[in-house]
Amino acid sequence: MTILFEIWGGVFYFFNKVFFSRAERSEDERKRQWRIRAWSVYLTGLPAILVLFYLKSNWMAFLVEIGGAPGMLFGLMAAKRGIDEISPWFERIAFGSAILGIGVSVALLGGFTLITQWLEFGLIVGFLFGTWLCGKQKRVGYLFYAFMNVCTCALMFVQEYYFMSVQQVVSLLFVLDAYRMYGKYDSRKA
Repeated sequence: MTILFEIWGGVFYFFNKVFFSRAERSEDERKRQWRIRAWSVYLTGLPAILVLFYLKSNWMAFLVEIGGAPGMLFGLMAAKRGIDEISPWFERIAFGSAILGIGVSVALLGGFTLITQWLEFGLIVGFLFGTWLCGKQKRVGYLFYAFMNVCTCALMFVQEYYFMSVQQVVSLLFVLDAYRMYGKYDSRKA
């Protein structure tokens, strides 16, 4: 049964990276449309990813994904409406969820005792900063996403979610392509 959640979450998270890569190869209205698609598919894959994290008791990743949803919504709103500044509430919710996730994980497991916890920590750092910076249309956000992909790939492999592990490797290529292409089709500064 978990393979269905892997496919659901993996496919939508993969297309998020593909669409960001396409956005960096586009201009003006086409760029905006690709960004809207990128944020939309991420949100569509979120429920499946939450199930996978819940099943393996990945509390840091689980709670940061929930807390990061407002950041994802901000990215979608920014793409739709051209908002340039993030509300402090989005940041507070996302970072508060990360702190809560770390606290729950440490409390339930008696500290940072497992390699999976360290991989989750890397995942949340990459996710939070990648989402926040990409939402603000900053190039460096893609490097945080790349770090997240590496940590998530290792976490998924260790927990025997092999489809998700492969998906992370392929997604990494698109994230790096988006980073490479950033700004080649417009006048933004990194």
